[in-house]
Amino acid sequence: MRLLIQRVSQASVTVDNQTISKIGKGLLILVGVGHKDGEAEATFLAEKAANLRIFEDEAGKTNLSVLDVKGEAIVVSQFTLYANTSKGRRPSFIEAALPDIAEPLVNRFAELLRSHGVPTQTGQFGANMLVEIHNDGPVTIWLEK
Repeated sequence: MRLLIQRVSQASVTVDNQTISKIGKGLLILVGVGHKDGEAEATFLAEKAANLRIFEDEAGKTNLSVLDVKGEAIVVSQFTLYANTSKGRRPSFIEAALPDIAEPLVNRFAELLRSHGVPTQTGQFGANMLVEIHNDGPVTIWLEK
C-alpha cells in the first residue's frame, strides 16, 4: 500500500461538477493499493498518517500531527501510484490491485483514520475526479508498507 500525503491549507474533490469532499487545514492522502495489501498495511499506515508530525508548532518546527492541529483529511484512491515506467513510454499498472480488492481497502483505510480521531472524507472510487490541492509548504510525504 502506498500513500502520497500532502499537507494542505485546503483541498476538495469534485465529480460531475459537484463538490463531494472539502476540507480546510489537514491532509490530502492519495492511496494506492497493490496485490499483496490487506488489513495490516491499512492499519499501519492509518496510524502513521494520523500521527505523522508534519505541521509546524509555535517555533516553526514540524512537531505537530494532523490530530494536534485539529485538521481533517481527504482520502482519494490513486491506482497510478503503482505505475511502472521502467519500459517504454506508456506506464503499466499491473502491480495495482483490481477494483474489487482496492475499493474496500481504501474505504477501510479511511475508516481507520477516522478511528484515530481524524475527521475524514473521501473521493469517489473509480470516478473521474477533479482534486483541488492547496499544498502548504509545500509538504509532500511518501509512505509505503
